[in-house]
Amino acid sequence: MSTDEFEERLTALRPRLHRYCARMTGSTVDGEDVLQDTLVKALSARAEAARVDNFEGWLFRIAHNTSLDLLRRRSRNTVVPLSEDFEAAPMPEADIVAVSFQTFLQLPELQRCAVILKDVLGHSIDEVASIADCTPAAAKSALQRGRTALRQLAKMPTDTRLPLMPEAARQKMAAFVDLFRMGDFNAIRAMLADDVKLELVNRLKWEGRDKIVPYFTRYAEETKWRFSFGAVEGRPAMLVFESGAMEKPAYFVLVDWRNEQISAIRDFLFAPYALDSANWVRLGLA
Repeated sequence: MSTDEFEERLTALRPRLHRYCARMTGSTVDGEDVLQDTLVKALSARAEAARVDNFEGWLFRIAHNTSLDLLRRRSRNTVVPLSEDFEAAPMPEADIVAVSFQTFLQLPELQRCAVILKDVLGHSIDEVASIADCTPAAAKSALQRGRTALRQLAKMPTDTRLPLMPEAARQKMAAFVDLFRMGDFNAIRAMLADDVKLELVNRLKWEGRDKIVPYFTRYAEETKWRFSFGAVEGRPAMLVFESGAMEKPAYFVLVDWRNEQISAIRDFLFAPYALDSANWVRLGLA
């Protein structure tokens, strides 16, 4: 496989890999971090001439192990009590997609892996077993238990409130969004730290105040976007809507601060898959 073909296949699989990583980690943003680590590891393995017989399975195995590494660092693995009355039938795809990332996080790791790979991404039991490094029997059992657990969780009352964000973080992000809406990019540039980092997820990374000037120039020239203050998974965010399509954001932007300066901007323009089933809410600017 040529380098160009290798990178093309990585790009094509990126949304599917993110769906897996986001549900495994319980966060669309953490899922993107795990996805990027996965791609770095894949490129490194290629440079070392790793033998790959099943490209997609190999890539999902790396994503699986990288997700587990993050989960173990967080020491979060909540087990859901289950009955022994297993249900073998899959949940309807629409119901699976609607399940929140945090609900998936309540399943034990192997159950979560099995349900995501089989019912969300369409892998076979044998493929699940290969990716999760277990026997097909164990994968099938985990799938049955995971499906049962999700049905039980779906019947339970849910608290859909997002975590409260600190008032200082709310005010800073609201001001950032207000300046974007007014097109006052000079004011935003004045808030940038000298070593500010910009990531256009799935496209490029820049560092330095002078380096990222074109980012604001291009937004100043674009007229199809509408900006709103909100939250994604409880994090202050700028929600970006296409003009005339205000029901759901097209993507979102996160901003990190160091004291009163902007230290990092993470823009998901080129990674719209990150909003798939993510918890988001529009908030008032005031």
